[in-house]
Amino acid sequence: MKSFFLFASLALFGFFAQAQVNKAPAYPLITHDPYFSVWSFTDQLNQSVTRHWTGSDQSLVGLLEVDGKTYQFLGALQYPSTGIVAHAENNQPIEVQYTETKPAEDWMTSHFNDTYWNKGKLPFGKGWDNKWNTPWNTKNIWVRRAFDLQDIDIDQLILQLRHDDDVEVYLNGYPVYSCENCHTKQLKDYPLSDIIKSKLKKGKNILAIHCMNPVGNSWLDAGFAKQTRSTQSNLAIQNSVQITATQTSYQFTCGPVKLQVNFLSPLLASNLDLLSRPVSYINFGIQSSDNKTHKTKITFGMSSDIAKNEKEQMVQVSTGKKGNVRYLKTGLSQQKVLNKVGDDVRIDWGYAYLATNQAKQQLKTLSQSQLMSLADGKKPSSESGSTDYLVASWDVNATKTNQNSSIMLAYDDLYSIQYFQKNLQAWWKKNFASMDDLLVRAAQEYPSILSQCKNFDKQLYQEAIQAGGKEYAELCVAAYRQSLAAHKLVRGEKNEVLFPQKENFSNGSIWTVDVTYPSAPLSLIYNTKLLRGMVEPLIYYSESGQWKKPFPAHDIGTYPLANGQTYPEDMPVEEAGNMILLTAAICKEENSTQIAKAHWPTLTRWVDFLVKDGLDPANQLCTDDFAGHLDRNANLSIKAIVGIGSYAQMARQMGLKSTADSMQNIAKKYALKWMEMADEGDHYALTFNKNNTWSQKYNLVWDKLLGLNLFPRYVYEKEMAYYLKKQNTYGLPLDSRKTYTKSDWIMWTATLSDKPAEFKALVHPIYQFMLESPSRVPLSDWHETTNGKQVGFQARSVVGGYFIKMLEQRWAKRKKK
Repeated sequence: MKSFFLFASLALFGFFAQAQVNKAPAYPLITHDPYFSVWSFTDQLNQSVTRHWTGSDQSLVGLLEVDGKTYQFLGALQYPSTGIVAHAENNQPIEVQYTETKPAEDWMTSHFNDTYWNKGKLPFGKGWDNKWNTPWNTKNIWVRRAFDLQDIDIDQLILQLRHDDDVEVYLNGYPVYSCENCHTKQLKDYPLSDIIKSKLKKGKNILAIHCMNPVGNSWLDAGFAKQTRSTQSNLAIQNSVQITATQTSYQFTCGPVKLQVNFLSPLLASNLDLLSRPVSYINFGIQSSDNKTHKTKITFGMSSDIAKNEKEQMVQVSTGKKGNVRYLKTGLSQQKVLNKVGDDVRIDWGYAYLATNQAKQQLKTLSQSQLMSLADGKKPSSESGSTDYLVASWDVNATKTNQNSSIMLAYDDLYSIQYFQKNLQAWWKKNFASMDDLLVRAAQEYPSILSQCKNFDKQLYQEAIQAGGKEYAELCVAAYRQSLAAHKLVRGEKNEVLFPQKENFSNGSIWTVDVTYPSAPLSLIYNTKLLRGMVEPLIYYSESGQWKKPFPAHDIGTYPLANGQTYPEDMPVEEAGNMILLTAAICKEENSTQIAKAHWPTLTRWVDFLVKDGLDPANQLCTDDFAGHLDRNANLSIKAIVGIGSYAQMARQMGLKSTADSMQNIAKKYALKWMEMADEGDHYALTFNKNNTWSQKYNLVWDKLLGLNLFPRYVYEKEMAYYLKKQNTYGLPLDSRKTYTKSDWIMWTATLSDKPAEFKALVHPIYQFMLESPSRVPLSDWHETTNGKQVGFQARSVVGGYFIKMLEQRWAKRKKK
């Protein structure tokens, strides 16, 4: 055991010697799949409650007692909130005034006359669970709600809100909350500032809301609550934080003691068995800073919310033991496996585990109030039977030599997805009969896993620096875990690798083609089996006859149910081009045409569609569907042309010379025609209608990477020179219509250049966005270039597209050999 502790200590201290990322919009702590994913949304680990990537609380709490004084280093504890202006979820009829016609500019103020507005009852809605009181079927609704408060002596004011989609909220005419391109299916709490709280009046007040819902279901409900702020005064001083590809590590000062906390989620893409294991390690290193011995005690708590979708759901906790591993596990008392679908949802089936193989650690359950007492340095009450937190605590003597100990957090989801009506389990279950067995192995292998992860982190960082420089490398580090953890590694019925992603914070689709496309560079570098696990199920969907159209589907369902496309509209040219390009990329990386040969008739049907409809696309959506339909999209046309060219390349590799020659000639002819139709002098247009427009031609990157040579180099160079004139503080806009951008596409666009200075010039603003964005959420790929605010999307797999420059370097080195 001593050798284990020594190894861990040396490995963790070495972590800080290879400092990589120390600032991010949000910090990954536990990252495995779309459900088991816990983040810190603030720079200080003890500044806020830890959360699921959707923003819902999934609290982790860490306390260190030093010589009788308690310091909180992880998470935040809050007193329960009490409603003061009721929302409608408790079935109270709440009458409000509303209109669906745009009102006067002062509609949100206290003095506005809403006498002639309609009367209705919250909540408003359409679809979802049909539990609304007033139907809302228009794109916009304006609501005014009068409420009376006699007691405005409030410590913390909280807005309670559920909305779909965009929303603006006002209190007595003062803006208190707004959100664009977002929605929440659950009622959420938003703590408000003291400035906003000061706008409350004794007596009559007005809550005013404008909600916009351009498409799909709708919902609106709101109220206020109050809360007593935590009285914790002894917060640990955070000295540093460092993120590497697989780890996030913090250093704290707790009086005369230094504390290290390392979160390790071993997502090694080259090792499917390890990648699939839903087990994270948290290691704690304690060392005296004054050469004296100090009596310390660590308390770590994991909220049962990790196994819930809604806070009100009831869980049960049980204990278990296998070998030298002991654990607590929590899950809903009544479970419906694979029952929840959609975007803003968490898992509420299966079981979360807190486990240890160290005999000195005590495992127990505590209530939130008991943990708060501990944090405040008080003896907790003797209440028992709580299921709020699973807790591990243990004593450590802090000396001048680092003392290490660790725990494991794990999640067994029982079944991961439904795949064409069949429930499938996670990949790891092919090797382990139960979570008990996996935990025993995971504990035994921790020293080896830590070493592997440390080596991988160093290698990724160094290779990224070589490819694109330090800022580029830090962006890749920040993207790595996020991208992989938006997927779930699943075992198919024939033992095939399935790697569906969830379209996080978008519409919750599963196996989305135009999400696979931008995320592909990461898996092309580290394991093409993962990309196959994204691509081949979509090919199967067409080959099975369940999808009959001459182009691929947009998706195979809504996560976690993959039973057929649920997105309401097709993206014909987009998805056909994507699937052919992805197949060609797999062939290049594997140096084999096996996947192409296996699916050649399907690929042929799709390329025939591109030949017919791809050069000058009709009015349709592309992967940038948030920007709306576009007729004669020049960048989409590039995708079709390059897709035809990549099909020709695969045909030639397969010995199909006449087919290759025919398709190559078509692609070259189309490329020349494209240059003529899109030319606007010093750049190429957004659409063939021109009108002094422009756009990022990120799809060109595959012409370069696959060596198709369909477009002359001066096309790239002309576009790049134009882009450099169009940059804003936080990036190159997507096109001339708006100032927002997609950071994954900027990386692809930047890779068109062979000049390191130009590449770095386009990457630097994205790096600044990562450091300075006021939107504290897991890395958003859709942001405003003028102010760095998130426009929409977060925690998505598409940031795997950042790795495209590394992929270019990888293929270039191979070519030289």
